[in-house]
Amino acid sequence: MDRRDFLTATKKKIVVPVFPDKITNYRTDSGINPYTGPWTENEVVHLLKRTMFGAKKADVDYFLSKNLSGTVDELLNPSAAMPSPPVNDYSPGITDPNVASGATWINNPTNDGGLNSARRNSFKKWWTGVMLNQDRSIREKMTLFWANHFGTETKDIGTADFVYKHHNLLRQNALGNFKQLIKAVTIDPGMLRYLNGYLNTASAPDENYGRELQELFTIGKDPVNNLAPYSEDDVKNAAKVLTGWRINGNTYLSYFDPAKHNTTTKQFSSFYNNTVITGKTGSDGALETDDLITMIFSKNQVSEFIVRKLYRWFVYYKIDAATEANVIQPLAAIFRSNNFEVKSVLSVLLNSEHFFDVLNQGCQIKSPVDQIIGCMREFEVVFPDPVSQYSDSYGMWNYLYGWLTSMNQDIGDPPNVSGWPSYYQEPTYYELWINSDTLPKRNRFVDTMINTGYTRNGKKIIIDAIAFTKKLSNPADPNILIDDALSVLYRIDLSLSIKQTIKQQILLSNQTQDYYWTTAWNAYLADPANQTNFNVVNNRLKSLYQYFMDLAEYQLA
Repeated sequence: MDRRDFLTATKKKIVVPVFPDKITNYRTDSGINPYTGPWTENEVVHLLKRTMFGAKKADVDYFLSKNLSGTVDELLNPSAAMPSPPVNDYSPGITDPNVASGATWINNPTNDGGLNSARRNSFKKWWTGVMLNQDRSIREKMTLFWANHFGTETKDIGTADFVYKHHNLLRQNALGNFKQLIKAVTIDPGMLRYLNGYLNTASAPDENYGRELQELFTIGKDPVNNLAPYSEDDVKNAAKVLTGWRINGNTYLSYFDPAKHNTTTKQFSSFYNNTVITGKTGSDGALETDDLITMIFSKNQVSEFIVRKLYRWFVYYKIDAATEANVIQPLAAIFRSNNFEVKSVLSVLLNSEHFFDVLNQGCQIKSPVDQIIGCMREFEVVFPDPVSQYSDSYGMWNYLYGWLTSMNQDIGDPPNVSGWPSYYQEPTYYELWINSDTLPKRNRFVDTMINTGYTRNGKKIIIDAIAFTKKLSNPADPNILIDDALSVLYRIDLSLSIKQTIKQQILLSNQTQDYYWTTAWNAYLADPANQTNFNVVNNRLKSLYQYFMDLAEYQLA
């Protein structure tokens, strides 16, 4: 029995007949009506852990002073500038004749395989740093969402300039219009390279993108029978429509070549209401791509498919019949009525009673990105300056990126075009993040960061347990200290008896009176330069936070 089954075990079971072929039990009947409950630290932390990577104490305090609607509005309207592009931080021995060390390699494409490899590595380090330094918005969480949704792989795209520009396209449109994003991605050089769109010609049709456009990017499969509602002929005809898009080998930009375009008339199936896309000649052939996208977006399945993916990303992976009826279908209608503006869906979802339903809190297993980036952000680990000390910054980011890869989330290179299995593989979804290999690595990472940290060129990144504790409301009181720390680090509260045991064994060093900790903390504050005073509180705090992060509850968001 999982946490949700346990919490709903005493509720009356009902069946909402949305998927008549599947019997799905009731777990919550909450819907998209605006949430009207309390706005406390609990609700703020829940919202931030889902929309950002981790919930920094400073961010929690900032949004706690606002109300829910104001917070969601700010999260959905980023005001910070886009991050500066990645730079040449290549390993020793790799020389770039056109890009100096510390300068960006963007807009300086090359066919050199070694340089492209170094630049792709630079991109992944940089992306790690961007997530660490995210602003107070949902933009970075949505950028990762789209990177998973479109599922390109840097090693297959090859050209680093294409990799960055595809990624930048996703970030710039992360909260924009989905229909426009589909068009932009369709003719993006990175996607043209990844799914062979640039090889798709009238004389040599390639169905890769025509298939994935429908199966993975827009229509999806029927949630009842897991079958595609469109036909194989629809895939073939979509491929014909998309013929002619090429990549200029000199400018590295995409363009339309009428000579490579299939000008025949394309007949689609009854699923698409037998739509006919009339073949066009010359430069007008490019307009068929717009006709194809318009036809696809006429189907309700597009809005439903994307809303389900957003739901699983931000709320929970199981969509039962009640959730389909009360959340998915109303949100899909909102998506359509707002011409596929992403913010229209997210605003309603994140303001809803369903999002803040107790059954939807603390029920997600953290992805490796949430685990590692969230940990660094919540403890506010200090990194070298990315401008004046770019080499050390990239080195530190690379260290974290290595941990992400070891835990099966290689950013930029998901296993395939479907993205990471934890976001689509039924029935387990993100339970797949935890296994006998990855859980020990998760624990080893936090153990390392709280104890020794990582040192490079004489500079160290490490969790400063005392600095984190000083930001809590009353560190001198061991009970309040534990509650305050858990309110940031956990989404599932520990029982009073467990907290008392932890307090006694760690903060009180097996004594029984709270003043054993209070005295030690106050002694440190009175004379922080005294090494003995420092060691007493630092060692206890490190043990406390290490213990918290090694418990199963820390894996939940």
